[in-house]
Amino acid sequence: MASSPSSKPKDLRPLSPHLSIYRPQISSVLSILHRATGVVLSGGLLLLALWLWSAAYNPGFYTTLHEWMGGIIGRILMVGWTFSFYYHLCNGIRHLFWDIGQGYTIPVMHKSGWAVIIVTLALTALTWGMVLGG
Repeated sequence: MASSPSSKPKDLRPLSPHLSIYRPQISSVLSILHRATGVVLSGGLLLLALWLWSAAYNPGFYTTLHEWMGGIIGRILMVGWTFSFYYHLCNGIRHLFWDIGQGYTIPVMHKSGWAVIIVTLALTALTWGMVLGG
């Protein structure tokens, strides 16, 4: 007599390695951050489209949006969007090198990962230094 699949004892182990087993590594953190910055860039693009629409069709809303974006919350969002842009750009360049088969060794992956973070922070700081500095 064959047993049905529902009569088998359930195995309590996960089917594949679970996230709680692994400690975060730079490659996994940067991969997740790459996806997150893509989402942030999409949200920023919607805000940019809203800003352009309001400039063309609704001057009152444009004024309100412009004042809001000039406030502290708007500036924080803009800094985050700028960081996301530069991170996504730098990490995309890193991925282009991977696409041609370069930089797959663990030491090079760690160095290029840290380079992406450092260059992203430097470009974001440089951009906002120029914006705020005049």
